[in-house]
Amino acid sequence: MTGLRSHPIVMSYCWVFSIDPTPTKGTVLTTTSISEQVGEFNVGFTAQIGPDLSAVFDREQQDLRSTGVPVDAISVGDIVADAQLVGLDGQIVNLFSVTAGRPAVLVFYRGAWCPYCNITLRTYERDLRPELDRLGVALVAISPQTPAGSTAAVQGGELNFPVLSDPSNAFVRALGIVTEPSAEARVAHTELGFDVADSNADSTAGIPFATVLILDADRTVRFADVHVDYTARTEVSAILEALAFVS
Repeated sequence: MTGLRSHPIVMSYCWVFSIDPTPTKGTVLTTTSISEQVGEFNVGFTAQIGPDLSAVFDREQQDLRSTGVPVDAISVGDIVADAQLVGLDGQIVNLFSVTAGRPAVLVFYRGAWCPYCNITLRTYERDLRPELDRLGVALVAISPQTPAGSTAAVQGGELNFPVLSDPSNAFVRALGIVTEPSAEARVAHTELGFDVADSNADSTAGIPFATVLILDADRTVRFADVHVDYTARTEVSAILEALAFVS
């Protein structure tokens, strides 16, 4: 992601964004919802980038909400086929070798450049992963980034669950949840000093809708939550509630 660290505004789009809702090491973490953290972040970010760029992203989000979830998006009852993904070391790994026959929570995120993804992944590490470990449920995050981008997500969020790359969005396309930023939003991204394609393994702008799937041990989807508005995410409480019906 060329130039990301040198631009003062783009710091908000990286792990080191200045409006950071996560306390520093050594402090007591108070559990807050993702939506609350997003609201806090948005206040500072909007003030930082100004009304013109904020309006661009507002229009993009409104258009996404108006269009809605694609009719062919993965849904409850569908069976998910195995997928070849890429690990942090650049080696190909099969998804179901990672989940190892267990029920699984799959988290599809846009990239380490996305502050809403960062908030979500950190919250899942803090509030969700320990409970999933207790239940014997796998947690896997997937994005179209390069392994270096996945590594940035792991290191920045101090994540202790598998973070894999779907280099050409092949898996995401099969699930019917691929999208890309609007042309206007990409221009705004450029003004902020980066381009989505720079972080993607295939150098395209394709990204997944922010999605959480829960699969049972037979790889059947028991919960599917597809968010077309990337500022909205699946709360930990919703995932844990859905897991009560998964075996």
